[in-house]
Amino acid sequence: MKKYNLDKPREECGVFGVSNHEEASALVALGLHALQHRGQEGCGIVSYDGNNFYSEKRQGLVGDHFTDPNVIKKLPGKSAIGHNRYSTTGEVSIRNIQPFFADLYTGGMSLAHNGNLTNAIELRNNLVKDGAIFRTTSDTETIVQLIAKSKRSKIIDKIIDAIFQIQGGYALVMMTSKKLIGIRDPFGIRPLVVGKLKNSFIFASETCALDIIGAKFVRYVENGEIVIVENGEISSIKPFPEKKARPCAFEYIYFARPDSLIDNKCAYEYRKNMGVELAKETDLNADLVVPVPDSGVPAALGYSQYTKKSFELGLIRNHYVGRTFIEPTQSIRSFGVKLKLNPNQTTIKNKSIILVDDSLVRGTTCHKIVKMLYDAGAKEVHVRIACPEILYPDFYGVDMPTKKELLANEKTNDEMCKHINAKTLKFLSLSGLYKALGLGERNNNYPQLSDHYFTGEYPVKPTDLLGEGKITQLSLLSSKSNN
Repeated sequence: MKKYNLDKPREECGVFGVSNHEEASALVALGLHALQHRGQEGCGIVSYDGNNFYSEKRQGLVGDHFTDPNVIKKLPGKSAIGHNRYSTTGEVSIRNIQPFFADLYTGGMSLAHNGNLTNAIELRNNLVKDGAIFRTTSDTETIVQLIAKSKRSKIIDKIIDAIFQIQGGYALVMMTSKKLIGIRDPFGIRPLVVGKLKNSFIFASETCALDIIGAKFVRYVENGEIVIVENGEISSIKPFPEKKARPCAFEYIYFARPDSLIDNKCAYEYRKNMGVELAKETDLNADLVVPVPDSGVPAALGYSQYTKKSFELGLIRNHYVGRTFIEPTQSIRSFGVKLKLNPNQTTIKNKSIILVDDSLVRGTTCHKIVKMLYDAGAKEVHVRIACPEILYPDFYGVDMPTKKELLANEKTNDEMCKHINAKTLKFLSLSGLYKALGLGERNNNYPQLSDHYFTGEYPVKPTDLLGEGKITQLSLLSSKSNN
């Protein structure tokens, strides 16, 4: 089953690349392990030993496959790139697991992609008409095909030719026989950082992946920048017209691991600040501040510290519930959220609770949690959400429902409160979000973030659209290519 009906936006993907290291593939495996939160459906590594490229791909978690020394031995070489997949386009299958490899006229090239192209269908159709043959249903292969079709002679020029044709949010890590390349989209929607371990340069989606291997954070890849590592040296090209960066707001709110740096501050600190701003906007008398673990913990701490109200773990999370366990039968699935969360009964009994979480999408899980707390003896449950109402879908690599599935788009605040059965419900304002991130007031002429989930102001207008504001998914083509 490809999708899971969770009341959260789903992460995009994680990418990692290493050049000039004797244990490149092992380092990539460790980096992917640190980025596991960004994708759990599949993982892959491609390495290069100076003569040949090697590829290993698996469905499932990094730790289930790439901790085996025998697998790492199949990936020799001093350069390697890797990818954790959570599919936003394309069906779940081994062929869609990245990194992709192509044997081009200029030599071998491997590519890993975090994000989503908003014109992939249009580009794909044109490429197919021109004779291209696709092996996957992933939008990433479109980039590979564009590079292969380019008439330019040098590989960097071919890549530039390709990225001028694609639209959307993307962070790319590429490897050729001589180069390791990192690229970020013109608005910097998807994240990418540069690190260094002795004489080895590294690209990663987040800084936490550098920490696990003891690498030093060097800098962020800038929006619209191509960073090239060759012969132990690093260089940069900026082929696009200059634009102001608009990084994804949800990296701050939810996606980035709490210990990862964003603009030189840990995501954990931003999330605590969101809780502080939420508390400033709320006048509420209650006994306890309770987070929805683990995502609501930093904001709940900020809320508690600002209001001087007691912070308690009123919900205990079971970290060992795997997806295979919750899939088999309807009788097991009917337990729902209880498989992952259980109320701390003696803590919450007869207490008025402020329940803090980082987001509210469909409201299905929140409704179950509120009911669980009342069933455990809570006197009142007031829900506070540490981000603004999600009113619009995303098209840049975040798996988010259509407008009709978004609770805040279909209901008023009072209707949402009644839907989740809470005593009261309040969201952090958009202004409060910007203040929490240290950005001051939002500039309506040019916002500093990709905050389209809340405002409908998309940095790149999608071209692959169906009705009801839903982007065409390449998985729609899978029935044509499964034979």
